[in-house]
Amino acid sequence: MLTLGFARDHTYAVMGLGKSGAVAARALAAAGATVLAWDDSDDRRAALQGVDGVTVIDLAARGFADVDALVLSPGIPHTHPQPHPVAAAAKAAGVPIVGDVELLLRALPDRRLVAITGTNGKSTTTALIGHILAGAGVPVQVGGNLGRPALEFDDPGGAGVIVLELSSYQLELTPSLAPTVAVWLNVTPDHIDRHGNLAGYVAAKRRIFAHQTPSGLAVVGNDDDISRDVADRLRRDGRKVVEVSGVGSVVGGVYAEGGRLIDARSGRPEAVLALAEAPALPGEHNAQNAAAAFAACAALGLDRAAIAAGIRSFPGLAHRQERVAEAGGVLYVNDSKATNADAAARALACYGAIYWIAGGRGKEGGVAPLSGFFPRIRKAYLIGETAEAFARQIGEACPWVVSRTLEAAVRQAHLDARADRHPDSVVLLSPAAASFDQFPNFEVRGDRFRALVLDLVAGNGDAAPGERRVS
Repeated sequence: MLTLGFARDHTYAVMGLGKSGAVAARALAAAGATVLAWDDSDDRRAALQGVDGVTVIDLAARGFADVDALVLSPGIPHTHPQPHPVAAAAKAAGVPIVGDVELLLRALPDRRLVAITGTNGKSTTTALIGHILAGAGVPVQVGGNLGRPALEFDDPGGAGVIVLELSSYQLELTPSLAPTVAVWLNVTPDHIDRHGNLAGYVAAKRRIFAHQTPSGLAVVGNDDDISRDVADRLRRDGRKVVEVSGVGSVVGGVYAEGGRLIDARSGRPEAVLALAEAPALPGEHNAQNAAAAFAACAALGLDRAAIAAGIRSFPGLAHRQERVAEAGGVLYVNDSKATNADAAARALACYGAIYWIAGGRGKEGGVAPLSGFFPRIRKAYLIGETAEAFARQIGEACPWVVSRTLEAAVRQAHLDARADRHPDSVVLLSPAAASFDQFPNFEVRGDRFRALVLDLVAGNGDAAPGERRVS
């Protein structure tokens, strides 16, 4: 846990006592601050009762007299669709509202920092950059919206690097952010309820560049209109920009072309590696992630060979096109993180003979936007609350079965793929739906898929009970 020396003899309110909020409350108290803490959950409040320096108290009722700042969990609204009463009270009192990442930056103001944002791909890119740096012997701390809370970091020292994945929510709560390298991957409509409209969402994302110094680098995706506009605006403002693409050449950028990652920053395109050498990074979207990671690590002084070695050896992230097993001519892929159609499309685009497990708690649009990928699907296995709705949307575009449960779907997909012996068969969990109907979160769903697959490929189960064939 970091030492927050700046906090001594100050008073902080902490609202939201999940993992990052609880760590923040404890770290502030350990630094000698007076901490007032609250959560709407009885269990989370109880977990902080009795911690020295922490007073659990209803912040909305207590008010913000003598409070220096409110440390707010990013998941708690402070603007749209309606401010939480505690956030509203802090604003009315003129108290700054910050997040735990802001406390990290105040504790370590002089460290090299890579910050990554985007609608999709930021977790993979964050982990990939951390992996490359660690493989090159650079002290590195990785987290933020991914993995460890920021205040659990160790100080990487002056030669080290902090790598942070930052959501739009976190960017709104981090006024001191001035990254050495700021990475903007892409934007598609998301979190509109929290930002009011698409313009509000984009404005929140743009905060990643707001306080960069002239020496800072902006790495910006080139594969969507909004991101291209962001790059153009930054250049007009005199900022240093490297554009990256997973689909084609970019003048002066880093991009994928002809199955290779190309570095054209010098104006002379040079091949870095064949992307087939990085099996954990399939598809155009991951090619863009690799290009962004290359540009960021090169800006930090790593040579091309070290970066290429890191990309090749990257093991991938759990639940994001995670290659669980390959047996009997079938690849099994856990993409449980794909909780909407846009995310599932990125996986479906990567494979040609797909035994697709989809469904859960539905989101707007369902799987209708994925119709262009239905010819790739050998069969769909539909689970959860959305099973019938997804079946109606698929219609006769590809064979499907209502499996109801993940267990039934995995077993039947495994048997069908083995029996068909189709080249390049992939059993793919990419649900295009949330997990909350049957699982606490997408991680638990993905862990269950992994366990079922490993059991099946070990030869411990061949039955497929509990499904209803309807097509």
